[in-house]
Amino acid sequence: MTPPETTNKAPDGNAHEFSVSEISFALKRTVEDTFGHVRVRGEITGYRGPHSSGHCYFGLKDDKARIDAVIWRGAFQKLRFKPEEGMEAIATGKLTTYPGSSKYQIVIEHLEPAGAGALMALLEERRKKLAAEGLFAQERKRALPYLPEVIGVVTSPTGAVIRDILHRLQDRFPRHVIVWPVRVQGETSAAEVAAAIRGFNAMEKGGRMPRPDVLIVARGGGSIEDLWSFNEEIVVRAAAESAIPLISAVGHETDTTLIDFASDRRAPTPTAAAEMAVPVRGELVADVRDRATRLMRAETRLVDRLRSELTGLARGLPKLADLIALPRQRFDNAADRLGRALIRATEVKGAAFHRIEGRLSDRPIRQRIANERKALPQLLERLGRAEKRGLADLARRLDGSAKLLESYSYHGVLKRGYAVVRDAEGKPVRAAEGQKPGAALEIEFADDRLGVVVAPGGAVKPEPRKTAPKKADGKQGSLL
Repeated sequence: MTPPETTNKAPDGNAHEFSVSEISFALKRTVEDTFGHVRVRGEITGYRGPHSSGHCYFGLKDDKARIDAVIWRGAFQKLRFKPEEGMEAIATGKLTTYPGSSKYQIVIEHLEPAGAGALMALLEERRKKLAAEGLFAQERKRALPYLPEVIGVVTSPTGAVIRDILHRLQDRFPRHVIVWPVRVQGETSAAEVAAAIRGFNAMEKGGRMPRPDVLIVARGGGSIEDLWSFNEEIVVRAAAESAIPLISAVGHETDTTLIDFASDRRAPTPTAAAEMAVPVRGELVADVRDRATRLMRAETRLVDRLRSELTGLARGLPKLADLIALPRQRFDNAADRLGRALIRATEVKGAAFHRIEGRLSDRPIRQRIANERKALPQLLERLGRAEKRGLADLARRLDGSAKLLESYSYHGVLKRGYAVVRDAEGKPVRAAEGQKPGAALEIEFADDRLGVVVAPGGAVKPEPRKTAPKKADGKQGSLL
């Protein structure tokens, strides 16, 4: 037997030797060149959210196999749909290997749910989650201001939506509008809409830029994918946190997004949102005019009622002459008695003085009496002046009472051009209705009275004779 050779010659002749690194990177290049761009459909598994580095690591599986997946931080920030555990998705990217563990994986550049059914399932699951947190509770809803001074609009500045809103506001009630331009579709749309809502709320009242009183988040119609930005949690949470009342107007009337549940009011269209935000100016003007007319009528009725009440009260007042007759007579009597009493008192005092003078003989007493006698005329003069002042004061008070009574008398009203109409029995006539043709009436003016006859058809014919002035009998009629 020939012993085996001990040389280092390879058993396969000239086969090349590869190091581990060489074979690993060769496989990496082969996989990447062969599967440079692929779309893989599968269920997301093992997703735990972004890593501290911002990258995401999870897997895609079906009923027979599993493949590792990674999304780098830059691509993850641009995704319209974020991965969720259990979601069936279509991942677009490239296959590569990880030499450190001899594994292959897909580097995902784009991720989307697998069909509309998956989107609706994801939407319903997200809706239940946010509803459980109370973001859609009715008690969180705020009432819209009746007439806002400033309206903030979050929408695209170039679309037809903003033109429709501005046109509708101009027709109904022009207001100051601030537009926060955002993308309403695409990878960054949700973040921009949420930032706009929070930006409006961060404005200070009374600042250089006026803070809106109400917000409108609007977008035109589209597919569920086009409207998906308004189903993102970041947008829904920003709408629920808004301290400014918010109207959502996303899509058409049949479109429903999660922001509709979190907003204070949902409008079927952007135009309807503008109608919710402000009332119709013409209707307000008409309402104010109607209220002003009703107010004027109410004031007129009030004045008429008070005038009627005053007329009724005036009828119950006695005549001015009757009121002041008795006080005037008492005043005259008192004046007469006062004059006589003063003269009598002077005579009595003079007689008593003479009697006392006769009984006095001492010179000092006589001198004192003489001095007092000299002062007597001055005292009498002062007494007379006091009497006149008292009488003048009484006369002024009486004259004031007379003027007050005269102001309450209907004769003062007659002097201002009014007249009192009485029938044949002397009763006041308050209305033309019921007066028959040929009926005799009497009209009292301030200076005289006239007799008239009611003519056919309502015309009044004066009687041929003029009645003599009739003394007031104390009765008063209506003032016409």
